[in-house]
Amino acid sequence: MTSSLATPPATDQLTTVTPRPTPAPAATRAPAVGWGMPLAVLIVGMFMSILDTSIVNVAIPTMQNDFGATPQDIQWISTAYTLCLGVVVPASAWLGDRVGLKRLYLISLVAFSMASALCGLAGGLNSMIIFRILQAIPGGIIPVTCLTALYRVVPKEKIGTAMGLYGLGLVVAPAVGPTLGGYLVEYVSWRLIFFINVPIGILGAAAALAVLPTFAKPASRALDVPGFATIATGLFALLLAVSKGPDWGWTGYRVLMLFTVAALSLALFVVTEPQVSEPLLDLRVFRYRPFVNSLLLISIVSIGLFATVFYVPLFLQEGQQLPAFDTGLLLLPQALVMLVCMPIAGRLYDRIGPRVPAVTGLAICAAGLWLLRGISADMTHTEVIWWLMVMALGIGLAMMPIMTGGLSTLPAEMINSGSALNNVVQRVSQAIGLAGLTALATTLQAQDLADRSGLLNSFTTDPRATALQRQGPLGLYPLWQRTNLEVLASAYSNIFLIITILLLVAALLALFLRHGPATTDSADRSTVATG
Repeated sequence: MTSSLATPPATDQLTTVTPRPTPAPAATRAPAVGWGMPLAVLIVGMFMSILDTSIVNVAIPTMQNDFGATPQDIQWISTAYTLCLGVVVPASAWLGDRVGLKRLYLISLVAFSMASALCGLAGGLNSMIIFRILQAIPGGIIPVTCLTALYRVVPKEKIGTAMGLYGLGLVVAPAVGPTLGGYLVEYVSWRLIFFINVPIGILGAAAALAVLPTFAKPASRALDVPGFATIATGLFALLLAVSKGPDWGWTGYRVLMLFTVAALSLALFVVTEPQVSEPLLDLRVFRYRPFVNSLLLISIVSIGLFATVFYVPLFLQEGQQLPAFDTGLLLLPQALVMLVCMPIAGRLYDRIGPRVPAVTGLAICAAGLWLLRGISADMTHTEVIWWLMVMALGIGLAMMPIMTGGLSTLPAEMINSGSALNNVVQRVSQAIGLAGLTALATTLQAQDLADRSGLLNSFTTDPRATALQRQGPLGLYPLWQRTNLEVLASAYSNIFLIITILLLVAALLALFLRHGPATTDSADRSTVATG
């Protein structure tokens, strides 16, 4: 395939790509210095939107009691938020071009704050679900807008350092959420987990108004309605299926129909989108091999991170009867490790490229998950902390070099689409990965429990069993409780083994990432207006 326009080096692509020409805006380039304050403002918005996802999960049981809801109904507080994200995120790139990045970021911060306040005031389950949907709209736009703006503010030779700092919101927030949420729920009120967003959002909007540059908008383009309809329908059906699969049954007609609708809608989007003159998302980004590779790696890392953040607290609370706040405190050291490692990983990226920190980090993360296979009823809290810290060290080293290495290979006009697809892949991989692993864990528990029950015939002749039976149901309860705990630990141990294998595969894939610092050519950097 020949091209009349300049393209990136052939080693960074699957094929030679002809970028669509975009008119150069009449604006000056982003200065090589002075990007620290704008970056800090973007980190605030990113941290707030990601933190809200994990902090709410801690409050679900308390809200269930206050609202008098069933376990199935209360889950719609999280499910509705996730479904709305699947619809909003694909349109974020178009909104950024249409409205302007700075204006869209300001609107999103204020809207997120207002919706959070409404969630804190909710008087019942129905109103809470509606307010969570309103909160998810700006919550889905903020990460895409932040990532795109970062690439327009920061000079290319400093992008690794900037992404290392930016990644604190992406990775540290899910780890901090259970600690902060556990404290607020246990000692104050669950409503404060929403109200706390209001002053942060307002202050963040004021800071953004003062320090963010006004980014030049590309030529106006109409909304790709068929493209938006197909991808929104596909993601909505897919996320609903994986969210409700455990309740509705994975082989039930409702879940199977949702999977069918999702497959057909997404296939239609992929087939028709390249034929559209002004597509919602530029799918030519998939012609860039490093970007595709980074999406695969980010998917695996996201599954590992969120599965750990989900299963370890669940076992500590259900198995070892730890309060929510104490459980959160055990997760805090891993957040501190990532807090230290991610800026270091960013600087390493600028100096030596993404390959070395990514491969090293994924290998260390695999070692941490291997250690987590030791999860049991008798494990100590010190062991849990150390296992999680090893895993966090690996994620802190690998996460942002992988993401940065992929996005940095895209031309400037594709960064918007790349950012949106990055967020879509993260959300979907987390949802599908967690749903699949949970289904597997449930199957393993059922099988293990059945196997142990089969051994009871030989156990009944044991004098200890006879003594327990004489005490009645209360005498057998400790045995039943211990058996269930061991079955749960065994299932989670196998889950962590599977994630370990996935991470080792990811470490091999990371060998194909770029080695060496990025070029300092700024020809592909986006421009910003001085206003």
